[in-house]
Amino acid sequence: MGMESFIARLCVQTAVYWGTPTEDGYGIKTFVDPVEIDCRWEDTLEVISDAKGNEVVSGSAIYVTQDVDEQGYLYLGTLDDLNSGEEADPTTIEKAYEIKRFEKIPALRRTDDFLRKVYL
Repeated sequence: MGMESFIARLCVQTAVYWGTPTEDGYGIKTFVDPVEIDCRWEDTLEVISDAKGNEVVSGSAIYVTQDVDEQGYLYLGTLDDLNSGEEADPTTIEKAYEIKRFEKIPALRRTDDFLRKVYL
């Protein structure tokens, strides 16, 4: 059994994922339509380095079964939990968090099997 199939069995929770938004040059962010992804969400405090090398505190570590974008957003729940305004803009949701770091670690001696971990 590979690492991805093992993690997939552990990912019994659902999260809503929005990819990295695009900005219009005036500070307005536009998000693509969100999708549901499988995850294992763990609330834990860790000091991590963000994409710019700054030390930040992460409040959650999440294992996912697919690649995600840093600066995208995750919300623990389903699309059915959200109204259309929240689906369009995750920054309006109290418990939707920006992805501070995404790690994709290959399995030993494999180039097609990965552990994917997100820090919020």
